[in-house]
Amino acid sequence: METLGSFRKMGVVFLAIILYLVVIGHGSSPSGTRVQGEPSSQAVVVPRQDYAAAVEMLARFITHEMADKELPALSIALVDDQQIVWAKGFGFADPKTKVPATAETIYRVGSVSKLFTDIAIMQLVEQGKIDLDVPITRYLPDFRPRNPFSKPITLRQLMSHRSGLVREPPVGNYFETTEPSLARTIASLDRTALVYAPETRTKYSNAAIATVGYVLERTQGVPFAKYLKRAVLDPLGLERSSFEPAPEITKDLAKAYMWTIDGRVFEAPTFELGMSPAGSMYTTVTDMGRFMSALFAGGRGGKGQMLKPSTIDEMWTPQFAPRGQKTGYGIGFGVRELEGRRTVGHGGAIYGFATTLKAMPDDKLGVVVVTTKDAANAVTDRVANYALTAMLAVRQGKPIPQPEITSPIDPQLAIRIAGRYVNGTNSFDLVDSAGKLSRLSSAGGEQERLRSLGDALIVDDKVAYGDKISLRDNALVIGNETFQRVEVPKPHSAPVRWRGLIGEYGWDHDVLYIFEKDGKLWALIEWVEFDPLEQVSENVFKFPNRGLYDGERLIFMRDKSGRATQVEAANVVFKRRNVGPEEGAGQLRIKPLRPVSELLKEALAAQPPKEAGEFREPDLVELNRLDPTIKLEIRYATTNNFLGSVFYSEPRAFLQRPAAAALVRTHQKLKEKGYGLLIHDAYRPWYVTKVFWDATPENKKLFVADPSRGSRHNRGAAIDLTLYDLQTGKPVEMVGTYDETTDRSYPDYPGGTSLQRWHRNLLRAAMEAEGFTVYEAEWWHFDYRDWQQYPILNERFDRIRADSSFDFKLRYFQIPDEFTMRNPRTVEANRLRVHFVPVITPALLALASRLSPAPADRSSDAR
Repeated sequence: METLGSFRKMGVVFLAIILYLVVIGHGSSPSGTRVQGEPSSQAVVVPRQDYAAAVEMLARFITHEMADKELPALSIALVDDQQIVWAKGFGFADPKTKVPATAETIYRVGSVSKLFTDIAIMQLVEQGKIDLDVPITRYLPDFRPRNPFSKPITLRQLMSHRSGLVREPPVGNYFETTEPSLARTIASLDRTALVYAPETRTKYSNAAIATVGYVLERTQGVPFAKYLKRAVLDPLGLERSSFEPAPEITKDLAKAYMWTIDGRVFEAPTFELGMSPAGSMYTTVTDMGRFMSALFAGGRGGKGQMLKPSTIDEMWTPQFAPRGQKTGYGIGFGVRELEGRRTVGHGGAIYGFATTLKAMPDDKLGVVVVTTKDAANAVTDRVANYALTAMLAVRQGKPIPQPEITSPIDPQLAIRIAGRYVNGTNSFDLVDSAGKLSRLSSAGGEQERLRSLGDALIVDDKVAYGDKISLRDNALVIGNETFQRVEVPKPHSAPVRWRGLIGEYGWDHDVLYIFEKDGKLWALIEWVEFDPLEQVSENVFKFPNRGLYDGERLIFMRDKSGRATQVEAANVVFKRRNVGPEEGAGQLRIKPLRPVSELLKEALAAQPPKEAGEFREPDLVELNRLDPTIKLEIRYATTNNFLGSVFYSEPRAFLQRPAAAALVRTHQKLKEKGYGLLIHDAYRPWYVTKVFWDATPENKKLFVADPSRGSRHNRGAAIDLTLYDLQTGKPVEMVGTYDETTDRSYPDYPGGTSLQRWHRNLLRAAMEAEGFTVYEAEWWHFDYRDWQQYPILNERFDRIRADSSFDFKLRYFQIPDEFTMRNPRTVEANRLRVHFVPVITPALLALASRLSPAPADRSSDAR
């Protein structure tokens, strides 16, 4: 559908190698034909000779984009009039079992489905059985959404997105998994009202095309999917296409993947939509190629005439447009221009799949591109556009245009230029996350990743491409507009009246986030669209007059305490999700898989994994002895932790000396801003890590370390901590709580309040400035840069002694002793010395900073 919508991240290098192996070797079969004798799972159409250079460029570009955007699979087909001149799959239709993607892989193509629904109606128009311009109630007498306007709804309006109807039906919408009938889905629209008067403006609507499909079902007396097969798919010869998930189709369906703004990736759901005419088609790129050939042939398909040429021309004409306007929505088709040529087509995005189908009808050139990463339509659009311009160049005998290839931004540049930029009433934030930079407008939209292109930056993301940004002193230039950097003060607390509304709503597969930002309530919907909301009344808000839910409302329902239990957003009911600990509780608990007492006994009897290589001699330091103003709240020495059991005999915190010195520097710098560090955990014996792993359910294991690889805590080079307010002595409120095994733990989780996120970002920036790196799934967990250089340790706290007589200054600056790699076998078996001094002077800290080892590359080792 044209709506924008755990598989763990593939290593970019590994993926690039695999994709290259899939790309090479087109074979020696006759050009423009399917390879003979190969099974359908290996189907490919080798490039026609005249398009060889264009295909070579596209294959290189596709391989680059798949590695850069982490796309599991992509298939493409190029059409020159009546011939598919190239079709191929890249990557894996099933990454887990390494099933390759091919030209015959089945994909869900979302809103490309709308074209076939509209074509079926136009067939009946040709036969005189349907009139596009009479009130829809002639065909659906019971269709009664509230229409306060004088103009009735017609099929022409519905098919060109000019009816003013809501985007989603209350039942059978994009989010709902119950797979209701088309009849129930359309009946639910009677509970809605038109957002705009018919014909006055374009408002994209899935509900509208679902209604068009229901007209087919009611007037022809045949279920929609069966009618489409008989009337459209079969005459076109589309043997591997269907609006039903038949076993012979779904057996070759590619696995698709969702992604969240905070970095999580998971397998996409596969439920059927109640509004199936708007987005439930299954097909292949080769079937879509045959469809475009039929359009180029004036409507004649592989098994007969689909439509008259004049009808197709009408569908390619912008509707309700001023005379002479060349772009807009036709009947079903979007009409645009590329390279001065008319293009027609449609995009699609449905749970994990992104599709672009685009044709130059006057040149009889076409392309279809599908990938298996949610909302990656910017990629499929770029590939499609490069394909058409390359094919046009071949026709014209011109050189093949080469794509722009971007590169990562220098992480130090990302840190330096992150901030807010303003031009009049327009502004945007550049957001740095682990050296990667993205842009989010104050007007909302997608949060778009930036990359480098020459001496400029450019938007280059799955969801968007194109805006170029030039760097100036304390300013950025986009086009003819200059945006000046401004300081963002510490935010105020969110209004009390909104606190009960902030949270998560909806389903695991599609969460609606309600959060506060810059004194406004915002929504993040369908994982990718940020929308500032306009408050209408105490519990009613309005989406902006743009975007996915243009002009629609959100209505919150609260309980007696003022906490919202649900929100009806754009006529879809999203129930509140219970995320984090109960109100007033400080620690989220999970039920261990087995009694902790049993697991502790086993862990204490077990041995850590043996590691090859040389490591530094451990030199653990007790943190609050280095600086007594560092506070401790060691929850594993109490029952106030996620497993509700005691793991440490004493509430103590240790780090390897270089990490400890860096932490003290961080603490002292934060004091200047009115904050201090509160430590929850530091060095952790290996046996505790084993208990955590064995006790934690499989779906939560991302939040604990695998004992077979050891933890960074076990090495004494990781710290769990938060901020406390120096004035009150109390911990600050963060978006999520410590050791919370929910999405709120991610350091880039988008929810909460501005002040909560400001505190989270302050902690992260301060720690990263001293050589720590935040763990990808926990805002409170930081690893010091040399953590790989220490062995896994398993000493219990009651066996670690403090040696107060040790001379810190002499010990710290004996460079060979402190920074030479050592074999762990030289470490005393049963005791570790712990050294401390009461105060470290600023001069000593500065010298220690200069002597700290260089950063080490972060590996995939468990935390």
